[in-house]
Amino acid sequence: MKFTTWLLLVPAALAQPQFDLLLKGGHVIDAKNHISEVRDVAIHDGRVAEVASNIDPAAALKTVDVSGLYVTPGLVDIHVHVYAGTGRRNAYDGDNSVYPDGFTFRVGVTTVADAGCAGWRNFPDFKDKVIDRSKTRVLAFINIVGSGMGGGKIEQNLEDMDAQATAEQAKHYPGLIIGIKTAHYAGPEWTPVERAVEAGTIANIPVMVDFGEFRPERPYQELVTQKLRPGDISTHMYLGAVPMLDDQGKVLPYLFEARKRGVIFDVGHGGGSFLFRQAVPAVHQGWTPDSISTDLHITSMNAGMKDMLNVMSKFLNIGMSLDDVVARSTWNPAREIKHEELGNLSVGAPADVAVLRLEHGEFGFVDVNGARMRGNQKLECELTVRDGRVVYDLNGITREDWDKLGPHYAAQGDPKWDATIVGTVRARK
Repeated sequence: MKFTTWLLLVPAALAQPQFDLLLKGGHVIDAKNHISEVRDVAIHDGRVAEVASNIDPAAALKTVDVSGLYVTPGLVDIHVHVYAGTGRRNAYDGDNSVYPDGFTFRVGVTTVADAGCAGWRNFPDFKDKVIDRSKTRVLAFINIVGSGMGGGKIEQNLEDMDAQATAEQAKHYPGLIIGIKTAHYAGPEWTPVERAVEAGTIANIPVMVDFGEFRPERPYQELVTQKLRPGDISTHMYLGAVPMLDDQGKVLPYLFEARKRGVIFDVGHGGGSFLFRQAVPAVHQGWTPDSISTDLHITSMNAGMKDMLNVMSKFLNIGMSLDDVVARSTWNPAREIKHEELGNLSVGAPADVAVLRLEHGEFGFVDVNGARMRGNQKLECELTVRDGRVVYDLNGITREDWDKLGPHYAAQGDPKWDATIVGTVRARK
């Protein structure tokens, strides 16, 4: 070979692949971009690089066959409780919470929003103990109670509900604190809601309301038709105490009126806030959720709720389409918390991806009163990608078979290739 010819070939030989990871042949569901069809998804430098009908595998360092599976944006769960590690007994800013990473990636969740465990007094501690140490993207609704969700008298203390201090803390962490939360209040006053809305107005972020005890002095109907602003969120929408159905089983009109004026209705399943006798007839009449969320905590995860995919599967079996269920678990909640860079697979978006399998068979699902609903389909997570890195791989579909690695294979991957999700076999070639 002539020297000049060799020089011409060197750049081609040294050329780097265009993509780090290529997910090939899956059915992509991306509500923002109105995609529901088989597409390839390519990732580079932690971002979505291309979504197209056919991307050449030669352009990627690693290609994974995901045919027969569903490829969605990473799931966004906007109601969880993850302020663990404080040692506080029987409180959501303590032992009732869970560390997020053990419960997110294995079900395709890449982003969560803690629902008010911390207030302005203890939010910095929450940020240090959990948010800054988690691989999951953790955002937060800050509690209108300065001391947070400590249970008992702490959450009933009107004197500790300071709208200005709460708003100032939210403005100190823009984008991280994505809303104001009021929850569990048992008194007759509207004060917690009014101060939460005041704080939300100052900080220009939404309010999420867990109405606590339902009392005639402050009717739920008034909350959603008058007190909340457009963009504010009423969670626990299928709670048994919510006035939802009339004597003939019809959804009450005020709910549709509240949605029309811009109030958002979120599932917030939890350990006590989802009944089939509310949800099934309501969904069949078009009263579907704006967003699907778990209300994950130590009780709910071991009872009827289980996890995000369990809640999504319930709505599939009630009658919602897979496209609608995915939209309410990705793009819708991302918009609700004003993080529109999330919940979609647009080119340039963070490469948060869930690869899901839709299983068919005989399954059972349970509500918070222990009632069972039979179903014939269930979602499972095959693969989760967070910022371009594989963080969960149920069946090792991104890996090489052990018996093809030779008799002396070592730990797969090194820092460079792990960062780009490529196995050492490919790296050594």
